[in-house]
Amino acid sequence: MSVLLVLLYCFCLDSGSAIDTITSFQPIKDPNYIISNGSAFKLGFFSPVNSTNRYLGIWFNKKSVLPAQWVANRDKPLNDSSGVLTISEDGNLVLLNGQKMILWSSNVTNSSPNSSALLKDSGNLVLRESTTTGTTVWESFKNPSDTLLQTMKFSTNVRTGEKVQFTSWKSHSDPSIGSFSCGIQPQSLPQIFIWKDGSPHWRSGPWNTRIFIGTPETDTVFHDGFSLVEDEDGTYSFSCSYVTDSLFHYVLTTEGDIVERYWDNEKEDWGNVWNAVQSECDVYGTCGEFGSCNPQSSPICSCLPGFEPKSTEEWSSGNWTSGCVRRTPLQCERVNSTGGEAGKMDGFLKLKMMKVPDLTDSSPAHEDYCRQQCLENCSCIAYAYDIGTGCMSWTRSLIDTQKFSSGGVDLYIRVAYSELDTKGDVIKIVRITVIIGTVFISICIFILWRWMAKHKARRNKANGILSFNRGEAHKQFPSENMLGDNLNQVEVQELPLFDFEKLASATNNFHQSNKLGQGGFGPVYKGKLLDGQEIAVKRLSKTSGQGLEEFMNEVVVISKLQHRNLVKLLGCCVEGEERMLIYEYMPNKSLDAFLFGMEIVECRQHCSINRPDDI
Repeated sequence: MSVLLVLLYCFCLDSGSAIDTITSFQPIKDPNYIISNGSAFKLGFFSPVNSTNRYLGIWFNKKSVLPAQWVANRDKPLNDSSGVLTISEDGNLVLLNGQKMILWSSNVTNSSPNSSALLKDSGNLVLRESTTTGTTVWESFKNPSDTLLQTMKFSTNVRTGEKVQFTSWKSHSDPSIGSFSCGIQPQSLPQIFIWKDGSPHWRSGPWNTRIFIGTPETDTVFHDGFSLVEDEDGTYSFSCSYVTDSLFHYVLTTEGDIVERYWDNEKEDWGNVWNAVQSECDVYGTCGEFGSCNPQSSPICSCLPGFEPKSTEEWSSGNWTSGCVRRTPLQCERVNSTGGEAGKMDGFLKLKMMKVPDLTDSSPAHEDYCRQQCLENCSCIAYAYDIGTGCMSWTRSLIDTQKFSSGGVDLYIRVAYSELDTKGDVIKIVRITVIIGTVFISICIFILWRWMAKHKARRNKANGILSFNRGEAHKQFPSENMLGDNLNQVEVQELPLFDFEKLASATNNFHQSNKLGQGGFGPVYKGKLLDGQEIAVKRLSKTSGQGLEEFMNEVVVISKLQHRNLVKLLGCCVEGEERMLIYEYMPNKSLDAFLFGMEIVECRQHCSINRPDDI
């Protein structure tokens, strides 16, 4: 029976069977492999693209178009297919070549001879003391290559200096350690950095308990996938995990970029979601000290307010690394250097939607106190506030500042009083005044338009009532152009023109109770103007035998006459089809007597008027 089991085991190894454990009795030899229990990851030997070297690695058990996510012998490749991964006598996991030389080892001191290695569905290869206790003494997640998988952590201990970082491949064909590394920089506020040969190449901006404020696009992309915590022993650890089962991971590329990849189930292929370095502005310190980068501008670099290029020639040629220098000394700098009067106090200029500079100091000060705290400190040259990070201030050079199109925080730059944008304030005041004036004028025009509309409506209503009173049988008068020619004979100063609407209002719309009499010309009505003057309105009837010529004769002649027995003509009204004469009202005698009696005869003798009804 034992012989049968040994033969079955050997058959499984030769056929590349999907076992997930390695022991001293169960090594794997090139080209054999093991697969995690859920078939998510595979551990075995591979050769990179355009290379014949052999490496031990772990990769997704999907399409093998991606390079391995973890590589053991990065700097010691196999030049043939003789590699073997097994458990050594001291319990370490070791990689041997054909000459039994150790090319790679887990190199732990607390291992046991009964150790075993297990490949988990998370992609983590763990070395356990024994299959019974299961105590982990080593794991690949704490010795990463260039890839961050879900639940994997990279960390930094501020007390011991111990770090877990990622390092890029040297090239696409060479997985040896490249120029770029990625890890946590605690400082005052923790950030993620990419270093190139030890110098900053990219940074995420401070962590605000939810996102890195220097990468605003991650706010919508990653939701709650990120986690950065500080342990009691002073270790800052960063990890990512998602509620979905999608295969997300992050890769530090050979070019120094962080790329997020995911498995697209519909396309059955890998796709890119996000990358850290999206423009030249994302490269650390592109615009030098006190410079600000904006990928939407041309050129992309400019000096912060109150600063000017340190080397105009270099900036003109597109080399901004020399940065900028302050144009006008601050108040406290003037006092300390010259001992003179301080002059007017410094102020702050606000820059919206910014990636805050590096080298920040933080304090729990409230937003209202943050500005005052910076202003009272002569060394403080800028401040910002974020609800997650609290008050941030800077006393050193402002480096790696960037303008965002969205997200970011407001950054306040300290400048001398003369640098404050007072001209801009005047422009703002003028703009606000113009806007308020425009709104006020618009309101006035609207009110005037409404009043005119209502006035016109009332006038149309009055005309409609009068048209109804006149009846449909009335004939239309001749053209008003003819009337206008005749009216030119009467001076306006001597014969005012009355408004029809006012006459209608004065006579209560020519009500029967105000009717004084009736003649051949038409009816006469008593009325009272708004100023209290009483009048008699003689309204030409369409059935009158008099025509336009007789009406005008009376207007012209009566307006020129002055006689003690002749009632005074105050004016006339000519609107539409209406023709009316307005006389002064005589309360002591019947107006009928004045208009149609003996006075008319006497007037006719003086004025040569042919018919008494003409008056």
